[in-house]
Amino acid sequence: MFEFLRYDGRKRIKGSVYLSAGMAILAAVVIWVYPSFSDSFDEDELLEAYPPQLIQLFDIETMASIEGFLAFELYVFGWTILLGLYLAYSAAGIIADDIDRGRMDTLLAMPVTRRRLLTEKFASLAVPILLVNVLVPPVVLASVELIGESISIADLAAIHLLSIPYLFACAGIGILCSVAFDRTSIAQRVALGGTFALFLFESLLNGTDYEAIGAVAPMRYFDPNEILLESSYDLAGAATLMLMTFVLVGVSAVWFTRKDV
Repeated sequence: MFEFLRYDGRKRIKGSVYLSAGMAILAAVVIWVYPSFSDSFDEDELLEAYPPQLIQLFDIETMASIEGFLAFELYVFGWTILLGLYLAYSAAGIIADDIDRGRMDTLLAMPVTRRRLLTEKFASLAVPILLVNVLVPPVVLASVELIGESISIADLAAIHLLSIPYLFACAGIGILCSVAFDRTSIAQRVALGGTFALFLFESLLNGTDYEAIGAVAPMRYFDPNEILLESSYDLAGAATLMLMTFVLVGVSAVWFTRKDV
């Protein structure tokens, strides 16, 4: 059992280590530059220079503390946007790539259901999601200590733990695109565009009469500011993200089962 999960999981290890190394370097650089920002600007003087639209778009609450700086520079930009887009992009190639390269007929000739094929390949995305969330926190903690600051270990653990269902939900958008489109390039472009559009909807419509539209965006249920600045952990949001992932993968599996490949 789980042959596809093991095979795809092994293939993703090398890339996942590189991804984790890249995010660890980004974290170290962000933390390394923080003292120069805090020494040059008083309180939120730098934040006041930002356009209000940019502050709303990236949900910047404060840059006067290491927690606020990390929430914006690393976890909103790096985790919510970059990693979210990466997982949606990667998932969009899961089914479409095998169809595009003519390998799907060979896979489906094996004694395996389409539902199992899709779910095991999707589950292999746990490798990059878990590795990046296990390898980067020690780098963040050590880098913060090196510049003479401190951060709550519980909050740091919580933000990485709660980002896992968020990243799976972004991957769920990608797997739906992977089933909807037979061309890998189209599936990946639609997944990237759709995920970023959801981020824009959630950010720009927040506080307006159209705020309810943002409820379909995974970004609504993962708020780095709440976790790092208020030590508030949105477990209901995490449950919503898991439900969102199950729905997206379930719809994708049913669609793939009925699809003429």
